[in-house]
Amino acid sequence: MNSSIKNIPGIAMSLLCAGTVLLLSSCQKFLPAERETVGSDSQYTTDVYQPILGRTTNYTNNFYQGSTTYPSTFRVVNPRRRNGQPAPELTDVFPVLVWKTAYTGLEKSVEEIDAKREIQNRPLFEIGEHSGSFTMWAAAKSSFMRAQPDSGYLFDVELSNSGGRRYFRNLKLQPMRERPYEPSNYNASTGQPTSNGVTPSVVSSIKGLTTDRYLSYGDIEVYIRKVIKQGVTPTNSLTFRFLDTLYNPIDPAKFATTDWDNLVHGFNKVMTNESVTYKVAYPIPAVALPTRFTTGDGKRAKVRFSYSRLGFGGATEKATLGLDFAIYEPGDWEIVFAFKSDNPKFVND
Repeated sequence: MNSSIKNIPGIAMSLLCAGTVLLLSSCQKFLPAERETVGSDSQYTTDVYQPILGRTTNYTNNFYQGSTTYPSTFRVVNPRRRNGQPAPELTDVFPVLVWKTAYTGLEKSVEEIDAKREIQNRPLFEIGEHSGSFTMWAAAKSSFMRAQPDSGYLFDVELSNSGGRRYFRNLKLQPMRERPYEPSNYNASTGQPTSNGVTPSVVSSIKGLTTDRYLSYGDIEVYIRKVIKQGVTPTNSLTFRFLDTLYNPIDPAKFATTDWDNLVHGFNKVMTNESVTYKVAYPIPAVALPTRFTTGDGKRAKVRFSYSRLGFGGATEKATLGLDFAIYEPGDWEIVFAFKSDNPKFVND
């Protein structure tokens, strides 16, 4: 049989495959581009926002994308007070402190930290243009913002892309008054202090000098306070002090096993027989990032003061006093640990 006749089935198959490829290629040229959509199932997972004024608060992962295609654009529209009046405090721009380079916790000076930040003019309540997240900047204060117990604000969000747009109506912004530090003794609604001080975070193996018992959290009060001196320009510092039951200073050196050089992310330590002071950059912590100076979640600074002494049976005991804290306002601050019921028994007592 002629060999060319034998190859007819193979030739036909090749022609069929080639035709199929050409057909698919032609079809691809005419397939419409994927259309962007604004999904009916997309939604905000919370519609009430209660940031604490005086500190930068970020609300992320608060929008469920659903079937909306990204990139999409989010925009706050019609911000208003609850009585319907305009809210220029939410639409005007103000100078806010913004990170332009990431903070790491390894910076070697205040100047190095400050070089990573800059002042930008932004709305105090800002939406992420392509995420729908919200930020309340620390420059927002109750002196001009509606804060609880006032009912605050209403606002709408416009979500749009080339496929359309959708509005999320009557989201609520109910700011809470400033609490310049944590743990706080300020009432969240009135902004007034409810006690003189706060409780330490750690009290371990501190034995009383006169009672010979181990002191507990209720035996020590902590005062976190801003020091304002007339005619003196604030320098952004943080000072630690210790007081006995008669409010006399306790020499910090008695906390002899404290790692003073790595106590906080501070610099230019000055230690006297009454206090220890550092130059710092506020807020503390600078950002919510776990570092060697913070708690595990990075949301608070962590300080531990310690000393060793001989305990029962001649065994060495390590006594520890500690506080997990945050300070949000710049200035000269001090943290004072006051022993109320008994003084600590140190090595030579």
